[in-house]
Amino acid sequence: MRDFACPRCGQQLAFENTVCLGCNSDIGFSLETRALLPVDSGKFAMCANQFVAQCNWLVPADGAPGLCESCRLTRRRPAALEDKWLTAFGEAEAAKRRLVVELTELGLPLTDRTADPELGLAFDLLSSADDPVTTGHENGVITLDLAEGDDLHRERLRVEMDEPYRTLLGHFRHEIGHYYQLLLVTDEHATRFHDLFGDPFADYQQALDRHYAEGAPPGWENTHVSSYATMHPTEDWAETFAHYLHIRDTLDTAAAFGFAPAGATLDRAPIGAAAFDRIIELWLPLVWALNMMNRAMGHRDPYPFVLADPVLDKMRFIHELCVSAAQG
Repeated sequence: MRDFACPRCGQQLAFENTVCLGCNSDIGFSLETRALLPVDSGKFAMCANQFVAQCNWLVPADGAPGLCESCRLTRRRPAALEDKWLTAFGEAEAAKRRLVVELTELGLPLTDRTADPELGLAFDLLSSADDPVTTGHENGVITLDLAEGDDLHRERLRVEMDEPYRTLLGHFRHEIGHYYQLLLVTDEHATRFHDLFGDPFADYQQALDRHYAEGAPPGWENTHVSSYATMHPTEDWAETFAHYLHIRDTLDTAAAFGFAPAGATLDRAPIGAAAFDRIIELWLPLVWALNMMNRAMGHRDPYPFVLADPVLDKMRFIHELCVSAAQG
C-alpha cells in the first residue's frame, strides 16, 4: 500500500483516513487514481456504505450516493447489523478494500456478478450467529464468517488448527486465490499446474478427511508454504497465491516508506524473466528485518514461513500468470 498525502496541505495520511489532520478537509479514496482526494470538490461523494461498512471510498457526485467499487462486490451481509456484527462487518469490508486495491494495482481482472452472473466475483460476509457459515469459495463467490473479525475467536482457531498466521486479509487473499485459479489456469497451463501442485481433480473430501485425521506429512516445509497447503493441490495453489499477494503488498508498502527500492512498488510492472527473482531478492532481507523487529518488541514473527525452492517454483508460476493477465 502506497503512502498518501493530502492534496491541499501535504499532510501525510493513512489509507483509512476520512479527514485530513492538517487542514480538516473531508477526504476519501479514489480507486481510479489510487489517491485520497477532497470530497468537497463537487466531483465526489462518499460511498453509501460510509457508516455501515466504515467505508471511506469515493463515488461520483452526480445522482444519489451509490456504492463504491469494493462495496458493490458484497452480495450478502447479516440481516441485522448491530452491536459486534456491525463492527465485524466493517472490519471485513476494510480488509476487502485493501484486497481490491492490490488486485487493481496488479492489473488482475475484477469482474462482478452483474457482468458475469455465473463466474463473476462476489462476497457473502455473513454471521455464524445467524446460520452456519463456512468460509470458502465457490464459482466466484467468496464467503467469510464474520466471527473471524473477533480476535478471541480467530486466535482460538489459529491455535487449535496450529496455524502460524490467521487474519481477515489472509482469508481474503487465500479465497481469492481459488477464484483466480478458475480464471488464470487455462487448459494450456494444466500440465504445468499438475507438475507443480498435483492433480486439481483429486477427491477433495477424501483429501480433507485425511488432512484432519493425519495432519501434514513429515518434511512438508521442504515442498509447501504451509501445512494446510499439503491438504489438496487447489489449497496449495490458494495458499501460495495468498503468499504472493502478501509479498507484493508488503514490498510495495516498504518501498513507499523508503525501506525497499522504488522498483518494488506495484505501480511499476515487473518486466522480463528475472523479475520474479528480483522480487524474492528484495523480499528475503526485508522480511528477516521485519521478523527481528517484531521480536525486539516481544511479538511473534509477522511472516513465520520458509520459502523452499519448490515453493518458489510454484510462486513463480503464479507470478507469470498474473503478469500475463495484467498485460491482456
